Amino acid sequence: MSKAITIIDKEYTQWVKSLVSRYRQSQIKAAIRVNYEQLKFNWLLGRDIVEMKVEERWGESVIEQLSKDLKSEMPQVEGLSVTNLRYCRRFYLLYSQTATIRPQIEGESIDDASSKIHPQVGGEFQSSDNALPCEGIFKVPWGHHKLILDKVKGDVNKALFFISQTIENGWSRAILLNWINTGLYERKGKAITNFKHTIPDESSDLAQELTKDPYNFAFIGVTKRHNEAQLKEALLTNITNFLIELGTGFAYVGKEYRLQIGETEKFIDLLFYNIKLRCYVVIEVKIDKFDSKDIGQLGTYVTATNHLLREEGKDNPTIGLLVCRSKDNTLAKYALESSSQPIGISEYELEKFYPEKVEGTIPTIKEIEAKLNEKIMD
Repeated sequence: MSKAITIIDKEYTQWVKSLVSRYRQSQIKAAIRVNYEQLKFNWLLGRDIVEMKVEERWGESVIEQLSKDLKSEMPQVEGLSVTNLRYCRRFYLLYSQTATIRPQIEGESIDDASSKIHPQVGGEFQSSDNALPCEGIFKVPWGHHKLILDKVKGDVNKALFFISQTIENGWSRAILLNWINTGLYERKGKAITNFKHTIPDESSDLAQELTKDPYNFAFIGVTKRHNEAQLKEALLTNITNFLIELGTGFAYVGKEYRLQIGETEKFIDLLFYNIKLRCYVVIEVKIDKFDSKDIGQLGTYVTATNHLLREEGKDNPTIGLLVCRSKDNTLAKYALESSSQPIGISEYELEKFYPEKVEGTIPTIKEIEAKLNEKIMD
């Protein structure tokens, strides 16, 4: 009997690690491919339900019957419930607005080609084109899609926004739900800025997209009256959530960051660096309503950061962001026109609370019954 040999050679150990890594990568690719094929099947199934008008043809209960028949023919396959089939229909209806004709690739298999053709029923249903939605739709798990379908209420642009963000940031379903609930789509890129006039074209759109209005600071848990120092301290105590709210690419540099400007000492509220834009971002937080004089202060800090911290050829020009409790949008726009420095102005929101006294704001059972009786009498 041969004895087991323990190999401790470094090259062998590295080889084993590379095999493990290679296998894991192949599993990831396989999972992505399986997800792609499943989503494509769901898309085509939804397309058939819609374009074959199956409920008109065979009655409203046909989806229940289809579910039973598919489960009978494919008992090992998941995702054939009535609910899931209805999601397939909604999946197709929403994203068919993005569909484009995809030409058949030379050498494409018969199975791939046939998936583009609608089944004919009694010769009445004609084969149609091979239109498919944009490829990004097939890169997001089905569970994410169902969540998006439930939340976007038919808004295809909003759906595509969250799909692209999920792909870019690798969001789990829980994180996706959180961002939908915080109104990210409505807030992202909405700050009032002068970026179009102060930042080169190739960077101005990206800089704009990195802004939000309003910023959601509910995570800091501030419920009482507070001053600016307390607000900033609360933000930094929750720095991870603060960075998440700011968005991808922000790195924290410092609080009350000291700048020696000639013989004058100044302090930046919060200083960050954005990796995507490759520039410093100066953030000033105000607990009051925006005032035009705030632009002069922030513009000075932006200019000083360029002179004192920015490295020529390595860093792009610094950007300023003023986050205030509220603002007059017209005044904000006029103030920004007066500045040659790239600056954005946004509001922030703390947690929205119910009124302290809610009695009378929510109808009682008796009040509801009285209203119903009134309807009946009418």
